[in-house]
Amino acid sequence: MSTTKASPLHRVWRSLRSAGQRAMAIARRKVLFRYRLVLITLVVLAVGIALGAVYIDPWWFPPSAVILTVLAGGLLLRRKSLAFLLIVVAGVLLFLAFRIDVAQVGPGLLLTIGVTAVLAYLLSGVRERLGVRGLRGEQMLLELRDRLRSQGLLPELPGTWGTNSALEQAGGSSFGGDFLVSAQRGNRLELAVVDVSGKGVDAGTRALLLSGAFGGLIGSVPSEDFLSHCNDYLWRTALGEGFVTAVHVSVDLDTGDYRIASAGHPPALHFDSGSGQWTTTDAKGVVLGVMEETTYVHAHGRIRSGDALMLYTDGLIETPGEDLDAGIDRLLGAAEGIVTNGFQDGARRIVDTLGKESNDDRAVVVVWRS
Repeated sequence: MSTTKASPLHRVWRSLRSAGQRAMAIARRKVLFRYRLVLITLVVLAVGIALGAVYIDPWWFPPSAVILTVLAGGLLLRRKSLAFLLIVVAGVLLFLAFRIDVAQVGPGLLLTIGVTAVLAYLLSGVRERLGVRGLRGEQMLLELRDRLRSQGLLPELPGTWGTNSALEQAGGSSFGGDFLVSAQRGNRLELAVVDVSGKGVDAGTRALLLSGAFGGLIGSVPSEDFLSHCNDYLWRTALGEGFVTAVHVSVDLDTGDYRIASAGHPPALHFDSGSGQWTTTDAKGVVLGVMEETTYVHAHGRIRSGDALMLYTDGLIETPGEDLDAGIDRLLGAAEGIVTNGFQDGARRIVDTLGKESNDDRAVVVVWRS
């Protein structure tokens, strides 16, 4: 068996290629290299603006346009790369100050660019900690928000059953502490309305986490144990983060019989078409996450033809300095209106009627039977 020895030129080529591959692997781990194209582009733009202002016309290449490169750097670069860009921008401004009218690079422009640079550096630091670049962080939040909303979509019910819901967050935010989860398994519908302590965005991050956990539990554990499992999860994972209230209902779609349990939540309302009146249910229990073990007592009832069940959060009935009973009375009055006009858009009408002056998250779910 014979072997062919590589020529000296071939060995040199292999050594150079190996060294080049190692250098590239090292360079890829460097921040400036990973973002080299963006960095080089922004540096060229900053330098191009300076050269255009000096040698062409400041009217077409205003020195203030350098701000755009700083803003882009805050969105697209990491801090080390951004620091290099800011050094270039400082050099560009110094160059412009000596080559064109000083008034065009006055204290106002320098202060504006300085403040923008500080904000861009802070923004870049936040994105670096998140491990995302550009607008991907906001996109992730939007995707999480959409997932939260999709989990709150109510299933299409068979026959004469109907449901609708409405959620509004405090201050018009896209994120809030109120959410609902639901599941339908055969002839059984399960719904849970949850209120995380806090308001708006402050409670939104916990709501995103808990909606996934509670959405996985509902329909997967026995309905009579749902709130106990939720409490166990919170006790193990959310110590010191505040309490959570919830109401859970399980409805047999064949008979209309329902079982409802509450964890520190406002009482659900039941409309009896026979008497033509709304009444509160008796389910009561300890809020979630404050006791390691607790038992939730269930209330029972039946949704007959023409009846309805309403679940809601305290944002609709709570007013500072006022008793909750007064808020419930207002809700009962508003609920009378949806009986007259039909339950189809009842949840939205309730929120629009009672939520105008509220500074809290609000959620309503109505289940009815024609």
